[in-house]
Amino acid sequence: MNTSRKGFRHLFGVILSLLLFFTFSATPALAATSQIIYQGSTSNKVVALTFDDGSDGYYIQSILNTLSANNVKATFFLTGQGAENHPQAIKNIVAAGHDIGNHSYNHPDFTTVSTTEMSNQLNRTETIIANLTGKSTKPFFRAPFGSYNSTVLQTVGNAGYTYTFQWTIDSLDWTGNSATDIYNRVINNVVPGAIVLLHAGYGANGTTAALPNIINQLRAMGYSFVTLSQLMNTTSTPGTGTSYTVQAGDTLYAIALRYGVTVQAIVNANGITNANLIRVGQILTIPGTGTPTTPTTPTTPTTGTSYTVKAGDTLYAIALRYGVTVQAIVNANGITNANLIRVGQVLTIPGTSTPTTPTTPTTPTTGTTYTVKAGDTLYAIALRYGVTVQQIVTANNIANANLISIGQVLTIPGTGTPTTPTTPTTGTSYTVKAGDTLYAIALRYGVSITQLVNANGIANPNLIRVGQVLIIP
Repeated sequence: MNTSRKGFRHLFGVILSLLLFFTFSATPALAATSQIIYQGSTSNKVVALTFDDGSDGYYIQSILNTLSANNVKATFFLTGQGAENHPQAIKNIVAAGHDIGNHSYNHPDFTTVSTTEMSNQLNRTETIIANLTGKSTKPFFRAPFGSYNSTVLQTVGNAGYTYTFQWTIDSLDWTGNSATDIYNRVINNVVPGAIVLLHAGYGANGTTAALPNIINQLRAMGYSFVTLSQLMNTTSTPGTGTSYTVQAGDTLYAIALRYGVTVQAIVNANGITNANLIRVGQILTIPGTGTPTTPTTPTTPTTGTSYTVKAGDTLYAIALRYGVTVQAIVNANGITNANLIRVGQVLTIPGTSTPTTPTTPTTPTTGTTYTVKAGDTLYAIALRYGVTVQQIVTANNIANANLISIGQVLTIPGTGTPTTPTTPTTGTSYTVKAGDTLYAIALRYGVSITQLVNANGIANPNLIRVGQVLIIP
């Protein structure tokens, strides 16, 4: 009897162990909980503009136009219902190269619905967006109303959304507040890595008016714009390589040369509309392996010699140095625009390969002459010689006062004696140097950009000139 009971207990134990084994083996492993993000972890002066789209998408195209005009990439959180209501606008967002994320199907509070409903909301929106654009909303999610708890984060993580984005700055634009209020909320609270919450729906009627001013002021403050994928050092676009932050003096040609890719590849990967316009602090995606390469030494042309363009060079200065004409260099290199050459570009110099010493220009019968140097502007030259820009323009038949060339010989009307600018009677003064910005000057003297603008009557804080004398209040 005892033997039978022991045998039964043993058999029961084996069966129970097998049941437990198969039960736990059949349970799927849970994905990691979605990470909640309020701000990028960086000390770089970058900011991410994000736009939540609801069912109407009323201002999407206007926002896209402003972003495009200012060469800014942003992140849009999309709803499935909105994508159904305005599919072309959603296609336009993706076509313009902006990041996208999932914002649910019809914007319910995720803390009040079941996990099954949460999954349905996410999957339904993902399917609609993917079918419409060919791009996934993963791994970015923003909870409707910003409402979340541990269950929401676990469910969202299980669905493949690694990051749940909140925000650093709430513009409150959905309340219908003014463009001025939206602007002040962003500018007064910006910090490195800030995520700004804006909306694209009809209720956010102040956003389109505020956006250009926000972009301009943030840039004046030294900030550049990134998408959330750039901010998180991830990518939502397959096939991209690494990232590179533009430094002073950089050109796309030099960056492409360094990483062993083409300029066009960088242009395509970043949705750049003008390859000649990149900004210090701008974060570029470098397609391919992303490993900097050592550029190979250019082959010396079979005729003439070669010259590698350096910072500050112009075709006029190079032609002057080698004793050839600008047109000869243009023809030898198939250059379509003589004003556009790039640092690192290798030029064929036709004719003799020995640099010549330029002959001294004949002094005009009236006034004196001045040879333009790197960093010069007509304003600085006029200030130095105590004449007006217009007088120099008239004396030299200059068509565009903003276009002078290094090595160009200018006639300075009048006596031509350099003058020392008078020091302003109030505050102190500072003479703008090459590479200066209002932001850097304000930082150096411990004043605000606005104070400099007001003290000097500056119309555009992004436009100051080398040699310009500023009053420091």
